[in-house]
Amino acid sequence: MPVQTSIQLFTLKSQLDDDLEGTLAAVAARGFTTVEPYDFVHRAAPLAAALAAASLVAPSGHAFLASDSFVNPDGSGTSIAVPSHDEVFAAAKTLGMSIVIDPYTEPARWESVAQIEDTARRLNAAAVAAEAHGLRVGYHNHAHELEAVFDGVTGLEVLAGLLDERVLLEVDLYWAARAGADPVALLERLGDRVVAVHAKDGTLDPEAIRAYPPADQVPAGQGVVPLAAAAAAAPALELAIVEFDRFDGDILSAIEQSRIFLDENVAR
Repeated sequence: MPVQTSIQLFTLKSQLDDDLEGTLAAVAARGFTTVEPYDFVHRAAPLAAALAAASLVAPSGHAFLASDSFVNPDGSGTSIAVPSHDEVFAAAKTLGMSIVIDPYTEPARWESVAQIEDTARRLNAAAVAAEAHGLRVGYHNHAHELEAVFDGVTGLEVLAGLLDERVLLEVDLYWAARAGADPVALLERLGDRVVAVHAKDGTLDPEAIRAYPPADQVPAGQGVVPLAAAAAAAPALELAIVEFDRFDGDILSAIEQSRIFLDENVAR
């Protein structure tokens, strides 16, 4: 299966909030045909219309599947209930998705194997529910899942060993590198479980990464994260996804530079 270049729309969150249709048209104008929406349940119908108008498709999307409430990386938002699995999967079908990926579980849930077992049970249950809708589910990492180590095995790999074979992984290569993992070796170990990567690059400059969101991210291919080699180590890869948590320059130029790099070095 060929690898598609996509973009996580959270990269353009403020622009989408201001002008959904215009921003998606700008994404298409920069050469993208595929996107990964976030927080899509409450706006599935208008988002589907805007995607169609821009000739964009959304094979994957981010929605919480293993948490009872919304949690931001800074710990805020924990009182906000997340949509039910049925609501998530109905919205995903409206948008034409085939994979729904849980984007985040908080670091406090990665302090013991028992906690990871609970996350695995939740994701496995979501996979069963998703199958009834003709969908697959996955999990997306940040740094903390790899910084947690149990008997020499990273938390993410502990999770992978507990997951139903129907639960897939979307590995964020930048956050893996930030955690001190070798992204290439990690993807080799995870094997066919990985169907998507966030092909996010950065300099990993010690001062710049102290900020949140980090200030070191650069267009794909311009940093030190081995994006092409890591993607080549994932035999079941379907999606290579552009994302910036933060970029202070011309973001539309940055996403286009990233797309070109991935199209030339990862797409196959």
